[in-house]
Amino acid sequence: MKIDVLIDKLTPCLIDIATGKVLQTTFSIASTDEVTGLQAEGWNFDWSDEGLSHCNIYKLQLKDDDVIQGLVAAEVVRGAVYVHLVESAPHNLGKNKQYEGVGGHLFAIAIKLSLAMGFGGYVYFEAKNQDLANHYAKAFNAHHLRTRIHDYRMEIDEISAQALIEKYTLGGDLNVR
Repeated sequence: MKIDVLIDKLTPCLIDIATGKVLQTTFSIASTDEVTGLQAEGWNFDWSDEGLSHCNIYKLQLKDDDVIQGLVAAEVVRGAVYVHLVESAPHNLGKNKQYEGVGGHLFAIAIKLSLAMGFGGYVYFEAKNQDLANHYAKAFNAHHLRTRIHDYRMEIDEISAQALIEKYTLGGDLNVR
């Protein structure tokens, strides 16, 4: 799976596009029931796919609201966190999206996981294409890893992770599996 979420804005909280109001967020592990059937609701990915069963799947929500604003699947792999998948909810995509800042929050959750595991915030992932790789380089100061494994493998190193995580006021529970 390749990451193809656009990072619209790095914001400490989500911003309601219609009102400009800044809204507090929280995150936690998503249950199987919460991720099953999301494609029928307009999500692009099958979050209940067996290929994600070994990942921690976190949901981003507004504080005191049950609606999922985005999901991130992350796995602890040999001294780092590998981000398998990131997706904003369908209502947070395109010109008529409801909230701004979802994509950055999802990567910040993965960075928090890396910090909690003692990896200094280091995460890596695979961008879908060169345009997105360039986008992540600009938005997160992510670096392209030259490898035969994947043409667009990217990393957010510890320094860039620290700068990114300082932008967010994320409350939540990692509840690592």
